[in-house]
Amino acid sequence: MNITERFLHYVSFHTTSDPTSTSVPSTERQKVLGAALVEEMKKMGITDAMMDQYGYVYGTIEATKGYEEKPYIGLIAHMDTSDAISGENIQARIVKNYDGKDILLNKEKNIVMRTKEFAHLLDYVGQDLIVTDGTTLLGADDKAGIAEILTLAETLLSSDEIPHGRIRIGFTPDEEIGAGADHFDVENFNVDFAYTVDGGKLGELEYENFNAASAKVIVHGVNIHPGEAKNKMKNAILMGIEFNGMLPPHEIPACTEGYEGFEHLASITGNEEETTLEYIIRDHDMEKFQAKKAMFEKITAYLNDKHGEGTYELQIKDSYYNMKEKIANHMEIVDRAKQAMEKVGVEPIVVPIRGGTDGARLSYMGLPCPNLSTGGHNFHGRYEYIPVQSLEKMVQVLQEIIKA
Repeated sequence: MNITERFLHYVSFHTTSDPTSTSVPSTERQKVLGAALVEEMKKMGITDAMMDQYGYVYGTIEATKGYEEKPYIGLIAHMDTSDAISGENIQARIVKNYDGKDILLNKEKNIVMRTKEFAHLLDYVGQDLIVTDGTTLLGADDKAGIAEILTLAETLLSSDEIPHGRIRIGFTPDEEIGAGADHFDVENFNVDFAYTVDGGKLGELEYENFNAASAKVIVHGVNIHPGEAKNKMKNAILMGIEFNGMLPPHEIPACTEGYEGFEHLASITGNEEETTLEYIIRDHDMEKFQAKKAMFEKITAYLNDKHGEGTYELQIKDSYYNMKEKIANHMEIVDRAKQAMEKVGVEPIVVPIRGGTDGARLSYMGLPCPNLSTGGHNFHGRYEYIPVQSLEKMVQVLQEIIKA
């Protein structure tokens, strides 16, 4: 298979993870892809390819003879897709020789990807774009990373022309729900450093990410017939809105960029009796991150004093931290990736991740792990796409990274 065929094969697998599940992995369907990857890896010569009980796939490409003492390098991608939109029955197609115009994804539903909204489309005029039919995501996040890693593996195993040290491959489940590193076997992975291949636009190179937490606010109200409610009803919905109204209106994702953090209301559910607000809290700066969490606690205390103790219940849980603190002492691996990109004509774009990757938590587990681009755009949505040429170019980047 060439890389395009490989990628299209992988996106045919439904691998959406489930944040409400208590199973590991969160969905058994991820193991279906995992088993297929193990079989493929064995056929290309990765004899130790295996999937463990948690759905993690591992394999080894041994060093070229004479290069056994070179650094051991890990390449990691994740198998699951986001639950933000359906990842089932993906109907991918290739827009050949893109002409720079709006792309009609679905004539029946009148779903159009417009250059006015996605100006970066114009960077790919003349290239071949893999798109959806507008009813699902595409799954380039992160099946593009898997396809790039295994295309590299096939190239290395079919030829001795690229000398390299020992390479370890790892494919994780449940990255999209923040659990991708939960059961990753860092000790047995046994590499000096690694890269997650899980970024966006071709050339992106990331070693900074958000500090992240989740917050749940449960509002306990008192419901009574509206006709008799005066001075008696405590409408939990309205009190939830009151809580949200006390957060800084300019600190939402729609008003922030770059290193600016945010508080994002992801869900509000309930009724007059009880309402739950679910937030994610993000900031690259640890001091500002802690201040954001403290603000939630202060608002909770204020409103409980106003409406009665126990009316507002706050639960905050840290998710992951900025990997810059752990990468700072290993900047040579960032430089290695920069130089690899430059050698194949890709301009490195060093940017902070406005999110997180498995690499963030793996770095805190003792495995320095910056993040590389896959070449994709508009992840987690119906307008997701990836240029074929970016897929191919990322394989060249990986080749340069692993060269001894």
